[in-house]
Amino acid sequence: MAGSYIIFSEKLNKFYIGATHEDVSLSIEKHNQSAYGKHKFTATADDWELVLFIPANDFAHAIRIEKKIKSMKSSLYIRNLTKYPNLLEKLVSST
Repeated sequence: MAGSYIIFSEKLNKFYIGATHEDVSLSIEKHNQSAYGKHKFTATADDWELVLFIPANDFAHAIRIEKKIKSMKSSLYIRNLTKYPNLLEKLVSST
């Protein structure tokens, strides 16, 4: 299922936002194994955990959601997405 996801690393104390067209658990596994490349941002940690998965209509929609979240450049916005369902609904419907 296509969707956007937010993962968090305790080691880095950082969020990562991505989009996938495969099972999200497989994507997280790949991030933790540095399968996307040793020089990628997520390769600097191996403790990525899923914070939020946002189902999308298709992969293009997932990319739009990912870009919108990244454009906010805010960990507070990410935390609020997990707290307030109406904010999440607004994000999905506006992208």
